[in-house]
Amino acid sequence: MKIFTGAQIHELDQYTIKNEPIESIDLMERAAKALVRAICEQWASTTPVVVFAGPGNNGGDALAVARLLAEAGYVVSTYLFNISGHLSSDCAVNRQRLVECKMARAFTEVSQEFEPPQLEADTLVVDGLFGSGLNKPLSGGFASLVKYINASPSRVVSIDLPSGLMSEDNTYNIQANIIHADLTLTLQQPKLSFFFPENQQFLGKVRVLDIRLSAEGATKIDAQYNIIGETEIRPLLLGRDRYAHKGNMGNALLIAGSYGMAGAAVLAAKACLRSGAGKVTVHSPRRNNVILQISVPEAVVQLDTEETIFSEAVDPEDYNALGIGPGLGQSETTAIALIAQLRRTQCPIVADADALNMLANHRAWMMQLPKGIILTPHPKEFDRLEGHSADSYERLTKARQLAERLQGYVILKGHYSALCCPDGHVMFNNTGNAGMATAGSGDVLTGIITALLARGYDQKEACMVGMYLHGLAGDIAAKHVGMESLIASDLIQYLPDAFKRLND
Repeated sequence: MKIFTGAQIHELDQYTIKNEPIESIDLMERAAKALVRAICEQWASTTPVVVFAGPGNNGGDALAVARLLAEAGYVVSTYLFNISGHLSSDCAVNRQRLVECKMARAFTEVSQEFEPPQLEADTLVVDGLFGSGLNKPLSGGFASLVKYINASPSRVVSIDLPSGLMSEDNTYNIQANIIHADLTLTLQQPKLSFFFPENQQFLGKVRVLDIRLSAEGATKIDAQYNIIGETEIRPLLLGRDRYAHKGNMGNALLIAGSYGMAGAAVLAAKACLRSGAGKVTVHSPRRNNVILQISVPEAVVQLDTEETIFSEAVDPEDYNALGIGPGLGQSETTAIALIAQLRRTQCPIVADADALNMLANHRAWMMQLPKGIILTPHPKEFDRLEGHSADSYERLTKARQLAERLQGYVILKGHYSALCCPDGHVMFNNTGNAGMATAGSGDVLTGIITALLARGYDQKEACMVGMYLHGLAGDIAAKHVGMESLIASDLIQYLPDAFKRLND
């Protein structure tokens, strides 16, 4: 699914109006009916409703919702804020329709002074002040109104976006001046800002309402952001030939685990094996030998010359993919071995964890990374690489720039992990849950993606399928053990179920 910017949403609206064809006021009515259906499903007609409408098209939606709710038997009080004396054309039409509606009794148009209504706990507030066209923080009277609504005990439903929240970049927004919705009824598709953790406090529950904007128009718009789901992943899956043998199912090399961190190597190796690699070799310090041999008997253990650290690059010629970094430590000897390994490796590479931390400590090495490399940082690791970011939008922007600069792939891990591609496109993953916020989850992802690369997926496909499987295994695990008790090895345990679900 594509994620459009505010400007692209407007473009799609106009395409729909021109090519369906449909009048803009009728498209607004269609949206209002979808909004009212969603509200009526959750709140009975005995619920008193207060509607706050702004002067633009979001306010036009709100006025249409107020009229339709009144016609459905709700007691609705509506406040239209027309401070500048100018309404959008569709907002003006819906203002007139509401005034003429016999069922709608309480309508106030605010042009100067405003005495706010009492908002009780049983009141439903419909927030239609500002939508996706907002491009600066709210201030003055609108900011005061937002704070008043947020301070009330009323439930709040926001139309399209909580007023004050911008659809993309909120880096310089004022959080106190943004509505805290209990339910956001967003039109046609989620907005980019919905995917950032700091904005979740404003959204409440999110429902996407299909208002039947042109599918043809959507295909013609080049969206920089997309959501990957099951329909995108299934066609990418590689089959397993009936006559396959381990020699043609991929040979993966993992360089992982300093002494005391053998668990990272174990998790990555098990995940790599469970993700279909024909053969997995783990290069690790000598003191990890017994742990690895006992924990992962299916893997080949290749021992470093050093007892406790990775100290010297290994010959990568026989391998189809390399995963490097989990539990590796950050000694200077290891750092030098890391860059030597990255320079000489010709097969696809996944770099994670301490590999990223060592690169952050040697920034000049970044431009020596091979094209097509996959980096899988969590936010703190990414900030060490590229500097502190004020918020998730700025961090994502930097990740896109890094992927383009390296001509590689950056998976910015989080609730909605974001794959940033060399061409500037970003794909958000829609599987996974908060139970996966536990040590070792990233090591499992490294193992999965390394296996997929070894199996023959290209870098983009391996990242997409790997992210999705990783999150899906976490979702299945959470159903069995709960989010509180979920640990990284549970992801490996339920990987087979994730594969089976996609293959069925």
